[in-house]
Amino acid sequence: MAKRIQDLKSPATRHGERVTGWILGPFKTLSNDQRFWLGFALLSFLTTLLVNNPFWHLSSEPQFHEGEIARESVVSPADIYFKDVDETERLRKQAREQVKPIFSYESGKPEQAVQRFLSAWETLERHGGASGSPSKQSNSDARSETHWVGAGGAEVGKVLASRNFTHNELDAVQTALREAADGYIYDDSDRQYFQNQVAVLDRSRPNLQSTVAMPDTNWTSLSTARDKFRTRLTAIRSLSPKEADAFFTAGAILIEPSVTFDSDATENARSAAAENVQPKTIVLRRGQKVIDAGDAVTPDTLSKLSAVNSYRSTTRRFNLFLGLLILVTALYWVAWKFIQNRGALPRFAGSAEKTFGLFGFIVLAQTALMAALFQLAEFTAAQNGNPPRNDPAVWSFAIPFATASLLMTLLADRPTALFTGLFVSIIAGFLAPRGLEFAVYSALASSIAVYGIGRYRSRQTVTIAGSLVGVGSALLAIALLAYSQQPFILGTVLMSLGMGLFSGFLTAAFTAMFLPICESLFGILTDVKLLELSNADLPVLSELAIRAPGTNQHSHAVGQLAENACRVVAGNALLARIGALYHDIGKTAAPEHFVENQVGIKNPHDRLKPAQSAKIIIAHVTYGQKLAREMGLPKRIVDFIPQHHGTRTLHYFLKKAQAAAQPGEDISENDFRYPGPKPQFKEAAIMMIADSCEAAARSLAEPTPDNIRFIVTKIIDAILTDDQLDECDLTLRELTQIRESMIRSLVAIYHSRVDYPGYVPPPSGQFRLKPDGSPESETGSAPAETTSTNRATYQNPAEIPVSPGGEIEDEAIASANKLKISSKGNST
Repeated sequence: MAKRIQDLKSPATRHGERVTGWILGPFKTLSNDQRFWLGFALLSFLTTLLVNNPFWHLSSEPQFHEGEIARESVVSPADIYFKDVDETERLRKQAREQVKPIFSYESGKPEQAVQRFLSAWETLERHGGASGSPSKQSNSDARSETHWVGAGGAEVGKVLASRNFTHNELDAVQTALREAADGYIYDDSDRQYFQNQVAVLDRSRPNLQSTVAMPDTNWTSLSTARDKFRTRLTAIRSLSPKEADAFFTAGAILIEPSVTFDSDATENARSAAAENVQPKTIVLRRGQKVIDAGDAVTPDTLSKLSAVNSYRSTTRRFNLFLGLLILVTALYWVAWKFIQNRGALPRFAGSAEKTFGLFGFIVLAQTALMAALFQLAEFTAAQNGNPPRNDPAVWSFAIPFATASLLMTLLADRPTALFTGLFVSIIAGFLAPRGLEFAVYSALASSIAVYGIGRYRSRQTVTIAGSLVGVGSALLAIALLAYSQQPFILGTVLMSLGMGLFSGFLTAAFTAMFLPICESLFGILTDVKLLELSNADLPVLSELAIRAPGTNQHSHAVGQLAENACRVVAGNALLARIGALYHDIGKTAAPEHFVENQVGIKNPHDRLKPAQSAKIIIAHVTYGQKLAREMGLPKRIVDFIPQHHGTRTLHYFLKKAQAAAQPGEDISENDFRYPGPKPQFKEAAIMMIADSCEAAARSLAEPTPDNIRFIVTKIIDAILTDDQLDECDLTLRELTQIRESMIRSLVAIYHSRVDYPGYVPPPSGQFRLKPDGSPESETGSAPAETTSTNRATYQNPAEIPVSPGGEIEDEAIASANKLKISSKGNST
């Protein structure tokens, strides 16, 4: 039996049960009240944390930029003395940028270059390798080549020592070198530090600093100066190209920059300028208006706005969190009192605490959704510079504010859903940049979701509801544009309409995502969930149809009776019909012990003691409950299994056991009593009545309206007399309506058939053929007859065995009736 239960469970169900047990394990030691108030405190804290996190703060304050138009007025919330670090740093950076780059200038660079060249040349002359005097003889001794100490090494020395150069030639080389090295020459790598104006510090006169404009135009780069030197050497006609190249190699390296960038002096000057900037201090008084809506944001105003935002996000952040926590806790307390006094919800089989758990879960999920999307709207607006895309309020129109109310409408009822929508709207006011406007927007969108849809009978209902919310939100967005006095520009209007319509799409999407989660977590029976449970291919229903076909047929018939009765008393008709499909699933354990599944004349109860028979019959309730729970069926469906029998006794077996008891033997009535409880809700009570009425109607040989009325009335009276309806909310007026509904339904099911020529069925409904082929009625005074199953049929409705509790106990009585019928047939 246990193995069969495990086989019927899906792997996902088994895994989910293990995870749930691991998470909820530590809380099982707490009492119900302790668990509830612990959850209440955690719910309040998490909601507040989502609205305003003091540890990781994403500013929800409006962001302003210099030059833009303020979308709302800002007033100082308190006396603020604020050192604007950002503005101070900006001013210091500006002061550093205003300091001109400083270059150092050395005026003697040309003469230094010439002197260094002459020094190398004189060294060469002293060793006889060259002469500027034409009277000297040329000396080509190879040893003299090694005495050239200038640039170029031995190769240049060899060329310069190859002949005697005249004084005019040497003077021309010196003049070319002096002219090329003269002026403001800078290293090519220092060009990156040029600005329109630079400061020049002459090292010979350190106290004098001059300013040079356009240095890239007035100064000469080192590469250009050296090219100029080559050009001048080429112009000396007496020098061969080889000699000109040798003099260039020897002299080009002597041309050096006369102005160099002084990084140390520049950095010191800039640091001094930055240090001289005084910190920017903002002083605001409580209630002082910082900026009006529609004003342009200036640098000074931007500093004041930064002071206000800094105060709100740092100075009093924990104060804000504490105050918000108290407000949110108070709101949840009001919600708890509303739910506590609201009473039981039609589709929600659970206590007020469980209903509040559903409410808290939905609100927490909605708050997390709104907090994330508000930040996304701020971020998206910050990435766009042009209106209306730079307005976070327009992007916020797309937030699905109606998700919570739509969920509660589908899962519970409209009053609770409307309260949920208003509750979430207050939270939205805490989150939104324009709190009042978006609180109203959220409340109206939620109202559309609550009252804009019908019964949740198909998944398409969510799509339709989302479409209605989208259209309504689009119109509300235009209304808010008009309220905020924004101009009706085509781009703004189209974007607002689009965001409103998109909010409807998001509402449907998130509702469809959270709906099955809530159904599973809280055991809520929506109409769609009930319709899914009616699928005959489900393992438990399939097994019922195969193993106990008579019980399966009985379940469908009882479901039809209960559904019709629920409609007349405003009960959940679909719940009653689906509950009927599962109310006898426990009979699959021993189907042959129930008369509707017996074929032939044998009854297994004939071989059992009364206590054993009672135990087997009662076991179909306990086993059915266990099977339903292991299958993960919703609690409301499971409740039908024990409650449709209540606490009634198996009267026939009890009397039989008492009659067979030995003198002094004590027969306990509890051994023959169903475990209960009595019906706790309207649909279960109707199921109890329908279960007995259906069995009784099938036992009638003549199911005429009068006979049906007699037996239905007898059953209801017996149930009332046995106090089985004391714990449900049925009234006497509703019982009368249920009785009439049962009678109408049974008459419709068992109505008279059309008479055919040559065939007149006997009043008993049973007949046999004469030798000539004409029908002949059974005669005699037998109290009952049987069909192909072991169920007895009775001509007189008063003879149907109705127990004092209103049950039909034909499992045992049928055998006695069949014995009488069998003996009668033999005598005939």
